[in-house]
Amino acid sequence: MRVPEIMKRKMCFSFEVFPPKADKPLEPLLETLERLYLFNPDFISCTYGAGGTNAGRNIEICRAIKQSKKTIPVTHYTCIGNSREKIRAEMQNYLALGIDHILALRGDFPKGWQGTRGDFNYANELVEFISINFPGFTIAAAGNPEKHFEAPSFESDIAHLRMKQDAGAEFIMTQLCYDVEQYKWWVDKIRKAGVTIPVDVGVMPVLQKEPTIRMAVSNGSSIPRDLAELIARYGDRPEDFKKAGKEYTVRLIHEFISAGIDGLHIYTLNKWQDVTDILLAAGIKKPLAEQPNGKTVQ
Repeated sequence: MRVPEIMKRKMCFSFEVFPPKADKPLEPLLETLERLYLFNPDFISCTYGAGGTNAGRNIEICRAIKQSKKTIPVTHYTCIGNSREKIRAEMQNYLALGIDHILALRGDFPKGWQGTRGDFNYANELVEFISINFPGFTIAAAGNPEKHFEAPSFESDIAHLRMKQDAGAEFIMTQLCYDVEQYKWWVDKIRKAGVTIPVDVGVMPVLQKEPTIRMAVSNGSSIPRDLAELIARYGDRPEDFKKAGKEYTVRLIHEFISAGIDGLHIYTLNKWQDVTDILLAAGIKKPLAEQPNGKTVQ
């Protein structure tokens, strides 16, 4: 079943992982995937680095997810440095491996770059190319509840989201967002703009002070008052910060679910144990039990 069809039936549930660097072993991430499979996710997405770094590792991870037969792999893919010919060859390779879900992005410019240095400058162009030439793909597009930091206005940002939908995107995966009220406002705005495809909300667990601040600020996302107070109160005490951050993440998940989301996408940071703690506390997913025959049961 394709992800948009799952979203019509229920709230979709998924994870994001990132591949290790080329000189690092794959085994720790493969173990993490095994732990994540126990939560029976509807899909797992895999990123790669700016400018296509770690793209080979991305393929390895997506292939491993596919071969597990336990969930749908969703690959990230950007415009950065990619010609039509290269995109065509890589799309054919993904499909040959059975990887048929893709998050089509413009991508972040590597340091010193002023443009994509590829044949497409915007995500909607990439979405359209894949949609026309490779109809076997289910295409996701990125959305920004707090506006992409490079967009001159919300109107411009939402217009580009509508373009991605009209080019062939079938669901939206959002940037991390800690502000639920802003998210609800944004959904109302995009629906009025004719964006009708379902929205998968990205939640990044609050586990460490510096990464939380860095990831939010670097993506143009806000740090709401209650999260700022948590940082101020526990920022110099890592263990207390993690405990309070997990509790904060559980509340955030509940608030998003109460807002009527189509899907919940957990950015795992490749930290399966912390994610497990959060999901058990949230009560939304019970891990499957491993059986001696390799099968799993609820």
